[in-house]
Amino acid sequence: MNLLIMGLPGAGKGTQAAKIVEHFNVAHISTGDMFRAAIANQTEMGVLAKSYIDKGELVPDQVTNGIVKERLSQDDIKQTGFLLDGYPRTIEQANALDQTLAELDLALDGVINIEVDPNSLLERLSGRIIHRQTGETFHKVFNPPADYKEEDYYQREDDKPETVKRRLDVNIAQGQPIIEHYRSKGLVHDIQGNQDINDVFSAIEKVLTNLK
Repeated sequence: MNLLIMGLPGAGKGTQAAKIVEHFNVAHISTGDMFRAAIANQTEMGVLAKSYIDKGELVPDQVTNGIVKERLSQDDIKQTGFLLDGYPRTIEQANALDQTLAELDLALDGVINIEVDPNSLLERLSGRIIHRQTGETFHKVFNPPADYKEEDYYQREDDKPETVKRRLDVNIAQGQPIIEHYRSKGLVHDIQGNQDINDVFSAIEKVLTNLK
């Protein structure tokens, strides 16, 4: 079974990806792991990626696409199938993936799209606060400190509402064309992410059992 998982930051994509991999025994292919492995193994694309990273530059799409192709060419993929996590991030990468899969005689069986209302994600992602003296982390809504005094806590720049909103907006803008691309192929399965983690997985499990 060859799958792709999508969802906004904070939607629980990582948690569900781990559950899918464990339950359905597919290879988990995350962008970070792929890059680390390609660089460690000094593959052609790994060496190329490292040359950009060492200069502090963004790795171009053609190199990222090449690393994905190298990974999908490995023997375990034919046996177990895969779950792609964190790729494609742009419509250009989605088109490149189509081409890669065709060249490797592979096909996507489904795209799991975890849907969560962006406003609830904003609350979830921007509520983190840190105690100035102890460095302890709390959440304003889900795990508030007992003796909350605003002056005793601070927020990291990444956790501030305006930063989080910007990140969500960018992800929505980038993700929408990709979802539509796969929707037009009849591959997208929307899963409601605003529920208990186990209920989310039950919904995913039902979809994937029907795909097998």
